[in-house]
Amino acid sequence: MNGLRSPARRRTTIAIGIAAIATLALAGCAEGGGDSGDSGSVEGETVSISGGITGTEADALQASFDAFTEDTGIIVEYTGDKGFEGNIVTKVQGGNAPDIAIVPQPGLLKTLVETGEVKEAPEGVVTNVDANWSPDWKSYGTFDDVFYAAPMLANIKGYVWYSPTKFEEWGVEVPKTWDELLTLTATIEEKSGGPAWCAGFESGDASGWPGTDWIEDLVLRNSGPEVYDQWVAGEVKFTDPEIKEAFDAVGEILLDPAAVNAGFGDVKSINSTAFANVAAPVANGTCPMTHQASFLSSNFLDVETADGNVPTVASDGDVYAFVLPGYEEGSATIEVGGEFVTAFSDDAATVAVLEYMSTPEFADARVSQGGVISANLNADPSLASSEFLTEAMTLLQDPNTTVRFDASDLMPSTVGAGSFWKGMVSWIDGKDTETVLSDIQAGYEN
Repeated sequence: MNGLRSPARRRTTIAIGIAAIATLALAGCAEGGGDSGDSGSVEGETVSISGGITGTEADALQASFDAFTEDTGIIVEYTGDKGFEGNIVTKVQGGNAPDIAIVPQPGLLKTLVETGEVKEAPEGVVTNVDANWSPDWKSYGTFDDVFYAAPMLANIKGYVWYSPTKFEEWGVEVPKTWDELLTLTATIEEKSGGPAWCAGFESGDASGWPGTDWIEDLVLRNSGPEVYDQWVAGEVKFTDPEIKEAFDAVGEILLDPAAVNAGFGDVKSINSTAFANVAAPVANGTCPMTHQASFLSSNFLDVETADGNVPTVASDGDVYAFVLPGYEEGSATIEVGGEFVTAFSDDAATVAVLEYMSTPEFADARVSQGGVISANLNADPSLASSEFLTEAMTLLQDPNTTVRFDASDLMPSTVGAGSFWKGMVSWIDGKDTETVLSDIQAGYEN
């Protein structure tokens, strides 16, 4: 990934971009008397955005457009849909697409592009992405050499969230290898008298995706980036030994009745537990550890510690996280996820919003609202809402960090957002691993 560019250059670029949008708005008003039907006018226009971001995160996203609306007069209306992944293709095919969609998987983005309704990225967006992101991030929004969608926010997968206070109480330390993690699990079970882990796979139409993150982490860390890339490309199959090895390793935790599901029930309760609901038991001490991406930090803003306070996310605070270790110590490779901004309209107001969303200013506006990070190389990590998120964002911007995007998000949607998700649910429900792997692989035939 590229290194950071100078803050001075970043501020200059932002100023020019906003000034250009504002000039367009004022010119349109002067020529058209404020009539939003005139092609040059954007002031007073409404741009609709749809995505799977809901709750307080949706409120924070909406607030990120406040300054933009004040500067340009463009009204941005974001609508969050918990069933977004399952609904957006149907809406697009039915002629009911939003102006802009925030798409969480490149595989789903490709499916949308194949409808023929997605617009190519405007020139201003192309310029911004080239200036603000590494080429890898641009490639995820590119199909058949055509660039469609700019990256938005990012998250680092594969964190293990825990209580530093509890670790100190139990006399345990952050593990550096997979074997040390299993030893830690057994030690916590002995000292706490209960399961060491909690997990939640429920996510509406997307149920099962948290389990895919577990598998992807183990494939990446233990089989390496080359095998991971071949798996994403379909050259390594789910039924191959490297993938079964990852399932077997994850099963040592998620399928062990003694290890899960702290605060919720037995192994099968994983499927009925909403993925975000694991934050509360980690904060109040009823769940020692949970595996989830960096974005879980935002969920800690809505829960309480056992003392009734908002938990502090810090290395010496109420909750913190370490990267899930691999078999060998010192892996420098991380798995990431993120959203991509794609459009079904190319009117002037929509283009202005698209350009804004690809700037460091938008990234800074959203990051400063709390709970998230961005891979925008010119965004400011110090604006993140916790020590943890600042560290995570700095890691993303580090040119020495080897990054691989979430495998299921890159796979064809019939697999990555289909048979893989469903396979994880079936696996937790007790279906044998070999059958699950065959069922997932069959998604390539649909």
